[in-house]
Amino acid sequence: MFKTKKMLVLLMILSLVGSMFIGCSTNSATDSAPKEKIIKIGVSISSFDDTFLMYMKDGMEEYAKTLDQKIEVTYVDAKEDVATQLGQVENFITQEMDSIVVIPVNTEATQPITDAANEANINLIYVNRLPANLPENVTFVGSKSIDAGLFQMEYLAEKMGGKGNVVIMMGKLSNEASLKRTEGVHEIADKFDDIDVIKEQTAEWSRAKGMSLMENWISSGDEITAVACNNDDMALGAIEALQAAGLKDKILVGGVDATPDAIASLAKGDLDVTVFQDASGQGRGGIESAYKLAIGETVDHEVWIPFKLVTPDNYKDFQ
Repeated sequence: MFKTKKMLVLLMILSLVGSMFIGCSTNSATDSAPKEKIIKIGVSISSFDDTFLMYMKDGMEEYAKTLDQKIEVTYVDAKEDVATQLGQVENFITQEMDSIVVIPVNTEATQPITDAANEANINLIYVNRLPANLPENVTFVGSKSIDAGLFQMEYLAEKMGGKGNVVIMMGKLSNEASLKRTEGVHEIADKFDDIDVIKEQTAEWSRAKGMSLMENWISSGDEITAVACNNDDMALGAIEALQAAGLKDKILVGGVDATPDAIASLAKGDLDVTVFQDASGQGRGGIESAYKLAIGETVDHEVWIPFKLVTPDNYKDFQ
């Protein structure tokens, strides 16, 4: 009997030791199993105060949610400061981001950003604002800015009956989009002998500054037939000034971006025309390019998202 009990105890000890050994082996195998790599993407946006760019950020966030592989996207506000944006990119490099996405503050001042990313061998994607210098190993996602000016002015010229005075409300003069959209307006206006561009000035993409600039133009006493604005926020500011002066019914106003506020203004009959720039599409394209490059896939050097004209006849398609 004693031997039997002793044998049972021995068997129980051996069983317990065996199970512990198996457990340790299992844990060891689990610990050594390769973990799924987390793709890290840093995004520097020129300004969080820009309505259109925030819609773009929404598009980035929505696309990131659709990816099967886990990714972490860090968004930072450059606050319209070139030095701040460069510092943010340098921080992303220190954090060993797999890809960096930049909506530049100044398209003429992107070279230090490009050099820093290339030196660190990190994928770089510019979105929305085309840098003055875009190397072959850097990707751009955006729309051809001149098209917005062309589409906008073609519509305004028709509504003007091919004659009258145009003023151009420009975005930041350091931005490629502002310069090219303005160029597009001039290109169409120059085709008409009786259409003159009498003023052009920056309101820095701002609704408040657009309102103030329009007030100054009204007070100048110049006869104005149409206001061609580089974006919707400035156009909406111009409309506020014109309404306060009782002149909106006499002066056409065009914008660019087709933001929800602009579409609502079109629906009310205040804004006359805008040009749809696909904020969500550009944002999605930026993160998609960043992700594909991070996992070793190739992407196009330039990814173009087309503009579309939005008028009182088709605005419902863009609501």
